[in-house]
Amino acid sequence: MKTFLTPLTPEQEYDCLKRMKKGDLEAKNELTLHNMRLVAHVAKKYQNSDEDMEDLISIGTIGLIKAISTYKENYGSRLATYAARCIDNELLMYFRAKKKVSREVSIYEPIGTDKEGNQVNLLDVVENDEPDIVENMEKAGQIAKLLEIVPKALTTRERFIIESRYGLYGKKSMTQREIAVKVGISRSYVSRIEKRALEKLKKNFAE
Repeated sequence: MKTFLTPLTPEQEYDCLKRMKKGDLEAKNELTLHNMRLVAHVAKKYQNSDEDMEDLISIGTIGLIKAISTYKENYGSRLATYAARCIDNELLMYFRAKKKVSREVSIYEPIGTDKEGNQVNLLDVVENDEPDIVENMEKAGQIAKLLEIVPKALTTRERFIIESRYGLYGKKSMTQREIAVKVGISRSYVSRIEKRALEKLKKNFAE
């Protein structure tokens, strides 16, 4: 995969946003180029979809550009956090249009809120390769809470599927199809179990 520019610092990002509001197209291009690593990071979640990675990045870039164009500082989060959701949504809309995947389970599946009332989603608390890309509020505490909940709230099969799907406890993440082969059940059944397990985690995470 091609090499992307490093993310902007908060100060650089603020400066670009300020210049963009004044009609500076170069500032918008700068924000786009320095957030391409984020696009690749989100697109990587769908690398087992049989789609070409370059195509996924192109589609995700559309979401990034939409995010940059509509972002407002009063959203209460940094641009990267907002953009990650827009990129994910763009990819999901693409897959939904092709009827290849469902949005039943997303890396942005909400599982509760933090102490400040901000929505916490699955991506916020599972391990990822580049934690600096997406801003995670109190991430260490959220991970600890999630890892404590998993063995208590889930059955043995549910636990195996969630741990395998999202790479918990140092495991390598797997697709639903790979898990289905491993467990000896259908992929659709894995999907149903995963959805049920996520509902349990959401309920327990919010308590």
